[in-house]
Amino acid sequence: MIAMIVLAVIFAILAFWVLGIQKRLLNSRRRIKYAFSQMDIQFKRRYELIPNMVEVAKGYMSQERDALEAVIAALNEAVTANSMASFHPLLGIAILHLAAAEDRLTVSLGRMFAIVDACPDLQANPNMQRLSGELNDTENKISFARQAYNDCVLQYNESMQHFPGPVVANMFGFHTAELMQVAAFDSNASQQLAPA
Repeated sequence: MIAMIVLAVIFAILAFWVLGIQKRLLNSRRRIKYAFSQMDIQFKRRYELIPNMVEVAKGYMSQERDALEAVIAALNEAVTANSMASFHPLLGIAILHLAAAEDRLTVSLGRMFAIVDACPDLQANPNMQRLSGELNDTENKISFARQAYNDCVLQYNESMQHFPGPVVANMFGFHTAELMQVAAFDSNASQQLAPA
């Protein structure tokens, strides 16, 4: 009888321990989703600003239509990838696809800003200055939100690496999450356009 009570107590302690680990993993996963939602807000703001900048630039950059079309194509790809990642912020392939799309958008924006730098009239345009300042501010917010997201992912992934984390993760279907790693936005051009 005592042996059964001891086994029951040991089983109960083990069950509470496993459920505690599961709860920590669930909370970590919720923090990742929240952190992604904060990053998503900034991405959407960025996606709203870029077409406006392209429209302003069109009037000044008639010779550089390819650069503007590349920005819009990269923007459309990033919007699609972000939409998929928004539904599944813990799905590694969605985050990797979003990171790649954001890289392509950053590169195309860099090319556009290089062309803008060569056009003094466009640099002096008040709309372009305002939009560039807003884009630079949004890029900074994206950077902070991305760091918060990555911090949550690291904490979540680390909790699954140390025993009994891997066992509990496998029992309840938890999988590691992907970091959001993208090329840094070269804000030098947009800072040059931002009003003083």
